[in-house]
Amino acid sequence: MVTSTEPDLRHARAVAESVTDPELPVLTLADLGVLRDVELAGHGKVVVSITPTYSGCPAMHEMRTDLSRRLHAAGFGEVEVRTVLDPPWTTDWISAAGRRKLAEYGIAPPGAAPQRASGPVPLTLTPPRARVHCPQCGSPDTEQVSQFSSTACKALRRCRSCREPFEHIKEI
Repeated sequence: MVTSTEPDLRHARAVAESVTDPELPVLTLADLGVLRDVELAGHGKVVVSITPTYSGCPAMHEMRTDLSRRLHAAGFGEVEVRTVLDPPWTTDWISAAGRRKLAEYGIAPPGAAPQRASGPVPLTLTPPRARVHCPQCGSPDTEQVSQFSSTACKALRRCRSCREPFEHIKEI
């Protein structure tokens, strides 16, 4: 059983930061920006806060389960995983290391997320970002094949230069 000390907090944080995303296992939850906070709440209890990439994200259950399992395996007896919705996650929270890992894995990382004023989100029917560079050859000459790919947060694209298909994380 782990006690509540500063080294324990660093250890708990390191364990939580090493948990991978169930849909993009090349990224950790920290790389993805989903991991918001790790704290000790007395008597060795670890409280982890995560934010979904979008409401209804089906991976949240797996993220909670993986975080709890890994922290218990590291010796933390009591673990609570909280979902934090405010502020909402954006693709800008993906770390530089995460963007590099995505590109190395063959997935085009997102560009800058659209900036929105606070309050209601207006519905716009404009097409998504037109310029996405191929993660294989770097060419900007790519086209969207499908608005959706293996997950709702990715689009399927094709490079007109090297002809390789690839996924692109949409900017949100």
